Amino acid sequence: MLEVMKKHHIEIHISIPETRKEEIVKLLKLNGIDNVKIENESIPFEESESFKNRIENNHAGTVLRGARKKEGFTQKQLAKLTNIFQHHISEMENGKRSIGKKNAKLFGKILNIDYRVFF
Repeated sequence: MLEVMKKHHIEIHISIPETRKEEIVKLLKLNGIDNVKIENESIPFEESESFKNRIENNHAGTVLRGARKKEGFTQKQLAKLTNIFQHHISEMENGKRSIGKKNAKLFGKILNIDYRVFF
């Protein structure tokens, strides 16, 4: 037999421009959402822990970007030389995709660096 269950509350965090705050709150209340909590504790993304962790933990991507720029290649040019999609190179530089030994050797040869610097 089915029982009536208590609905769990959902917590949603959004960032909105300060100039539209009142308009958004009014729309939420018109749609039956009365419990709106506004916090003004925003910080620039560059100062956030998420950004700091991404930079600190992305040694290989930083090396790849630096070596690519040192040799004067764009991501598109490097993609053509390596037969690696440009968006994959971007993801590697931004720490969203690992480079791997095979690609490290390929980048090392093309960018005139030792492939072991990526590890």
